[in-house]
Amino acid sequence: MITRRALLASAGAVCVAGIARPALAENGPVVLVPLGGIPALEVSIVQRALSVFYAVQLVAEAPRALPKAAYYPARGRYRAERLLSALETSAQASQFRVLGLANVDISTTKGSIADWGILGLATLDGRVGVLSSFRCRRAAKNPEHIAHRLGKTAVHELGHTFGLEHCPNAGCLMEDGQGSVLTTDREFDLCESCRSKLGARGLLVSPRALPPWPKP
Repeated sequence: MITRRALLASAGAVCVAGIARPALAENGPVVLVPLGGIPALEVSIVQRALSVFYAVQLVAEAPRALPKAAYYPARGRYRAERLLSALETSAQASQFRVLGLANVDISTTKGSIADWGILGLATLDGRVGVLSSFRCRRAAKNPEHIAHRLGKTAVHELGHTFGLEHCPNAGCLMEDGQGSVLTTDREFDLCESCRSKLGARGLLVSPRALPPWPKP
């Protein structure tokens, strides 16, 4: 069961702390779980983006159906915190992190807004996250632009599970986007401060590789 003690809004992403979870398998894989009808191409885009930044084993599972319990019929959306609960419940003890990938509209509660549309949600320094390409399509120039936004969102959400909070440095992939997908368009890389925190935990790819998207 997810408790909602803390919410952090970012570039369409929200992070929630306080989820009850078992001990993490530090040497286990980061598992990508396709949910619903997300195209295989989008799964591979996320896998590529994460492999540039994080020194982890990445494994893509077979697609799963979206949990019916997560559907919010009043808005035709899926509640992200319910998706996290489903991912947490089904996670295996050997898995380091689990990241759900969808292409439907997802939402959560933010402050006084009961149903806030988001790009992603993740447990802060926890085990699970979920993201969707749905809002990456807004005002996108082409399919490549959508792919870049999705990859950046994946790096951001997995970063939250590795303990990174929102970053005050403009252009950092952990920047708080204030609910707008457009923030991703000015982002390029993790800043030195965020990289230092990840490096101290042995989670960074070395030597440093260029991100798979152009500089703004």
